[in-house]
Amino acid sequence: MLSWVSILRLGLAQMSLGAIIVLMTSTLNRIMVVELALPALVPGLLVGLHYAMQLSRPGWGHWSDLSRRRTPWIVGGMAVLALGGFLAALAVAIWAAMPVPGLVLSMLAYALIGAGAGASGTSVLAFLAAATAPRRRAAAATIIWLMMIFGIAATAGIVGALLDPYSPGRLLGIVACVSAGAVVLTTLALLGLEKGGSAPVVEARQPLRKGIMEIWAEPQARRFTQFVFLSMTAYFMQELILEPYAGLVFGLTPGQSTSLSGAQNGGVFVGMLAVGIAATGLGIGSLRAWVVGGCTGSAATLLGIALIGPLQVNLILPLTILLGFCNGVFAVAAIGAMMALAGQGRSDREGTRMGLWGAAQAIAAGVGGLTGAVAVDALRLLLAPDLAFAAVFAAEAVLFLVAAGLALRVIDPGRERHLSATLVPGE
Repeated sequence: MLSWVSILRLGLAQMSLGAIIVLMTSTLNRIMVVELALPALVPGLLVGLHYAMQLSRPGWGHWSDLSRRRTPWIVGGMAVLALGGFLAALAVAIWAAMPVPGLVLSMLAYALIGAGAGASGTSVLAFLAAATAPRRRAAAATIIWLMMIFGIAATAGIVGALLDPYSPGRLLGIVACVSAGAVVLTTLALLGLEKGGSAPVVEARQPLRKGIMEIWAEPQARRFTQFVFLSMTAYFMQELILEPYAGLVFGLTPGQSTSLSGAQNGGVFVGMLAVGIAATGLGIGSLRAWVVGGCTGSAATLLGIALIGPLQVNLILPLTILLGFCNGVFAVAAIGAMMALAGQGRSDREGTRMGLWGAAQAIAAGVGGLTGAVAVDALRLLLAPDLAFAAVFAAEAVLFLVAAGLALRVIDPGRERHLSATLVPGE
């Protein structure tokens, strides 16, 4: 079983993953829309490709279930992710001079990003679920997720400060350093980590399709998958439009808008930490209450973000931080439930379950991000930019309210009290 130190070492891999991903989904997205004057649909489709490649997550989870070691999947996936991140930055750097090669290279890069994130991220969570004592699983998942959010927030903040004044060469150098650093840190963090407990081996080496169908046949896993899809669609709708909104409506520079993304993820970190302290340390609230509260708080904040554009009130920074906080409150409770449920049902299927929920999240992220980008482009043909963005943010707020209603029906009060107890760290 993993010790707390080993869990922190595993968290360094997740932190490295987040550091690369944030550059692809925030910084490069904003540069394409504002500096290169491309339609938001272009980065939307590229990020959608990245999420489409993550439909392979059940496969990565299933194959790592069959393997005696998960470390090669984590490190190998990180290397592929880092290569994709560097190629994506290179594509942006050459796009203005060579649009067609830039587009082709971007498509290859985002496909590699999706495959690498799927292999590495799924294997990290499967390793955590399989090699962590049951009473520690949810708490360990919270630690891992907080470390990833810290990596995202710190990277966005530091890169935002270094990126101004913007130039393609400066961007390429920064991304190269972040990508190489992520691979090195992950490799060093995982050295010797599996000696004390390797991944379990599935007894029957059944085909991938059969393994997935067995998990889908479990009512609990199937209902939770549906909840993950709806809530994550709402969660990711703003991902590709918030920084362009800040640039087009409030005039933020590339560095400032990247720092805005860092501030948002800093809010997510604080929200997760607050729930951990309140729910586990002080026994305040329940998982269902925190999920519903996070969803409704996110909805209210998005309505505020929608209004400040047309009203020309520049509160984008505090409202973005508040949105991150509410997102973190919602996410940490959902993660606690997910990790506790991963070890239930058929034995030695943690990787497949995490892969299935990861695929649902990836589909939702792609659908949500692409829908937001397409809707903004379409509405900007009819409305002023501030009104177009406001309409999409308001629609996202409605989805969060629907997700809150679904959480009231999906999360069982009796079970979630048990899951809250599992959040309390063991010795």
